[in-house]
Amino acid sequence: MRKRTVRNGLRLVMAALILILLSSFYHAQLSDLFSLSISAESRIYRLGIFWAAAIGGYGVVLTAFGCAFSPLKNDAHIRLLPIFSGIIILIFLFFYLLSAMIEAPARDEQRRVRPGETITI
Repeated sequence: MRKRTVRNGLRLVMAALILILLSSFYHAQLSDLFSLSISAESRIYRLGIFWAAAIGGYGVVLTAFGCAFSPLKNDAHIRLLPIFSGIIILIFLFFYLLSAMIEAPARDEQRRVRPGETITI
């Protein structure tokens, strides 16, 4: 196993996970930060998911080739555990944000009217 190639592939997978997190959960904040329109916000989401899939797919292929090739002499000192643990943390963060998004009320939800209040139309 060529650890250097596997490490580079795992780095690409980690970058894809970060891009998925940003484009899935924070696309509204990114568009507010850069003062973008609603169509540009949806473009951020679509392009983020597309590039995350492309980068992640290339990272998986690179990792598979790294596992298939024979090791080199200078690959003995390379550690894979920090990058692998970072990927596991990002996966847990994704599922945490997903469950928090499901439980949170919608941003456009109206405030409920209390008894005795009137609605002005």
